[in-house]
Amino acid sequence: MGSNSSRIGDLPKNEYLKKLSGTESISENDPFWNQLLSFSFPAPTSSSELKLLEEATISVCRSLVENNPRTGNLGALIKVFLSRTKELKLSAECQNHIFIWQTHNALFIICCLLKVFICQMSEEELQLHFTYEEKSPGNYSSDSEDLLEELLCCLMQLITDIPLLDITYEISVEAISTMVVFLSCQLFHKEVLRQSISHKYLMRGPCLPYTSKLVKTLLYNFIRQEKPPPPGAHVFPQQSDGGGLLYGLASGVATGLWTVFTLGGVGSKAAASPELSSPLANQSLLLLLVLANLTDASDAPNPYRQAIMSFKNTQDSSPFPSSIPHAFQINFNSLYTALCEQQTSDQATLLLYTLLHQNSNIRTYMLARTDMENLVLPILEILYHVEERNSHHVYMALIILLILTEDDGFNRSIHEVILKNITWYSERVLTEISLGSLLILVVIRTIQYNMTRTRDKYLHTNCLAALANMSAQFRSLHQYAAQRIISLFSLLSKKHNKVLEQATQSLRGSLSSNDVPLPDYAQDLNVIEEVIRMMLEIINSCLTNSLHHNPNLVYALLYKRDLFEQFRTHPSFQDIMQNIDLVISFFSSRLLQAGAELSVERVLEIIKQGVVALPKDRLKPLADRQVDRVLACQAFVYAASGFSQFHGLSVRNFQN
Repeated sequence: MGSNSSRIGDLPKNEYLKKLSGTESISENDPFWNQLLSFSFPAPTSSSELKLLEEATISVCRSLVENNPRTGNLGALIKVFLSRTKELKLSAECQNHIFIWQTHNALFIICCLLKVFICQMSEEELQLHFTYEEKSPGNYSSDSEDLLEELLCCLMQLITDIPLLDITYEISVEAISTMVVFLSCQLFHKEVLRQSISHKYLMRGPCLPYTSKLVKTLLYNFIRQEKPPPPGAHVFPQQSDGGGLLYGLASGVATGLWTVFTLGGVGSKAAASPELSSPLANQSLLLLLVLANLTDASDAPNPYRQAIMSFKNTQDSSPFPSSIPHAFQINFNSLYTALCEQQTSDQATLLLYTLLHQNSNIRTYMLARTDMENLVLPILEILYHVEERNSHHVYMALIILLILTEDDGFNRSIHEVILKNITWYSERVLTEISLGSLLILVVIRTIQYNMTRTRDKYLHTNCLAALANMSAQFRSLHQYAAQRIISLFSLLSKKHNKVLEQATQSLRGSLSSNDVPLPDYAQDLNVIEEVIRMMLEIINSCLTNSLHHNPNLVYALLYKRDLFEQFRTHPSFQDIMQNIDLVISFFSSRLLQAGAELSVERVLEIIKQGVVALPKDRLKPLADRQVDRVLACQAFVYAASGFSQFHGLSVRNFQN
């Protein structure tokens, strides 16, 4: 590198890099550093170019790993960077482009080296490399300042204290990316890291006071979605719109680390990377999620998670309890708007889940909004395009619906919001439909997709749990939503009959052959019957609690009344069928009295009149076991998702 622009192919032969990684010790006051840091570098624009960069620099990095115990050049480079950051704020105010450019380049090199060091050695070995000085081979000073801790604190100060200007945008992104690389040690461990050195530094000592300020800064970076400065805003060549070279390196690390945090695990389908309009917002979000999911220390909880759990709205003037550390305030309206707009990325969906699940202030605020459709519609789009999404993204969207549908006020209000022309719903033209009916349609479609493709038992259960949460508050169901509820039951009924027939044939075959192992049809039958029962409970709950609000559901029941005949005498469904059978019998008799050849409008009119005439006490409420089932289901989802901890469970664990 040096004063001229560098190309990837030239890096192994670069005289400055060879000197940095060589056998000669370089003092931190040597003019060499000004020469090394005066470079510009064309940013790789693809993963293949990033791979070329790693391949081109691996020999340099290995040479530094070998020689650094004698030269201490890594420590010298870090000290050069630390000394420059002390003047960074003043340089930003004075518009000192060259000083900021060179400081940025120092951080660039440090992060590239760290990435290789972390890949190739343990944290203990990495920490030793931070302590080596220019002495006899392998010697180090235990009395010297802890450079690793100092570097982490410096990065936190840089992120929180340096004003975000055109000339500081890139170095802010690089500082956040370097922290992500620091925390990537988990990628190289199968077990959960609970005693990580970098974790220890972040959770106590000089870094701890920056906790709330860092979390607040990262949240505001996400909210503001600041784009990179236009070409010409730097004295050094502008990187590509997708962010700098270091952004590309750290983003690759963050993507791997992100996979560990989510349900998809290592074997999950890779997400298509959308074009990023704000590298700063994206990296801030990734770092925030990594910090929030760090495991607790043995003697103290994760302070970053505490900060995320406790922050309040800027309009909330009530004092913070003294028992809540790391508290701060942020503009909830701006945060809500950003969350609504960014749900195309699974990182933003995870942030929404984290806030809804862990911060009661945010949850209360969101449930009180009168424009919930702005949040719910993007979540429904994720579920609607299930075949295009990662499994963890689908699960997170579903869990968010489960959290929202726990609230009766939400379940009522979504049926009062009328939507027009939902263009992304392609099965049928929906010129006008309530948000509640649309939610039902999308969840049912997810169930049907899962039945034919992924066959994930728990996805079924969780979708039905969301419908069960809502069922008592169903209001004015759209006729298509009512039809789809009954159509789903029809599909389950056919599947039940098919498996029952297969079980019967298998049993007959077993009488003539004792050597052939038989499929476990009994287990399949139990699963299907459990899903059918949940579906009947949903219909039953709606009829019991809001029959007079849902003539379209009664119409759909009457139209497909034959479906329910086989379940009237089935021992597993007799109790749950009583109310449904009563409704079908009551309205069928009224239709018979009205004569034949009735129009749809006339049938609906008879249903509305019959609802008034049907004594309410004839419909028996469901036992409490239904509520227990839904709550237990939600508890399973929260535990199994593993989002609050570092488990990386795979959806393959949930397969039938």
